[in-house]
Amino acid sequence: MTDSKLDLIIIGGSVAATTAGIYAARRGLNFKIISKDFGGEVATSGEIGNWPGDGMTDGIALAEKFKKHLESYKVDMEDGVEVESIVKREDNTFLVRTVRTETGQKYLAKTIIITTGVHPRPLNVPGEQEFRNKGVSYCTTCDGPLFSGKIVATIGGGNSALESGLMLADIASNIYVINKNPEFKGDRILIDNLKKKQNVEIIYNASTAEIVGDKFVTGLKYKDNSPAGEGKEKELKIDGIFIHIGMVPNSGIVPKEVEKNQFGEIIVNTNCETNVPGLYAAGDVTDVPFKQIVIAAGQGCIAALSAVQYLNKLTSK
Repeated sequence: MTDSKLDLIIIGGSVAATTAGIYAARRGLNFKIISKDFGGEVATSGEIGNWPGDGMTDGIALAEKFKKHLESYKVDMEDGVEVESIVKREDNTFLVRTVRTETGQKYLAKTIIITTGVHPRPLNVPGEQEFRNKGVSYCTTCDGPLFSGKIVATIGGGNSALESGLMLADIASNIYVINKNPEFKGDRILIDNLKKKQNVEIIYNASTAEIVGDKFVTGLKYKDNSPAGEGKEKELKIDGIFIHIGMVPNSGIVPKEVEKNQFGEIIVNTNCETNVPGLYAAGDVTDVPFKQIVIAAGQGCIAALSAVQYLNKLTSK
């Protein structure tokens, strides 16, 4: 089954998609939003203090506000639907296929905005997949409260790992923060705050080697690459592991002719245009240098207005 041709399809469900949807609705476009999991990485964030006008809030509350705002414009949203591929057709329209192949669901649109964001980068060590959701987590906000009074480890050296350690310090009994580098790369205020926590032990120059357990995580093995450690393997007895080592862009669904950088991020210009006419991208899936919620919102706006401009040119021909 293929829907009638839409003006626009927005793929994704976080701040960039929300902003693009608001502007598309205000311009009267015939469009829909297709989202695998509305809220995206925003919904998994803990405290958010950099969203203008809200002061201090949290990801779940903010994602709910996004959804209600779209609902107020009666935006056609398909949540829980994963896009499998996008194909640029010879008539310059786009065919969007979803994973729901049993229903044969397809969509046609004149323009597309990709706002699919990113997903956590895995460690790729033995035991990681085996114990995923059995003590291994990539979302401290989601799963941290399950480890009240437990011994846990956070792996990573950037802001997300630092924020994880700070949150867990108020939940778990003891926390190890495992950093493969000799120092952190995050914000100084977060580093300083983490070092003040009495129940946090920071282990530098530590390369995770294996996650061990039975039915659930029981420990973590790492190589001590410090001068004193001489690369010897050590093991920590822990109940849970939180992995925060970066994000991978969800850009695999775009047509093969779309240009990406070496990290898989979609390359866009200042108008959020890709090299394929009619196809736009916004938010963390792009090569924008700073991955911030306010920047994603701004890009969502730019992408929608650029799509409107493109559609206007099609109409005038």
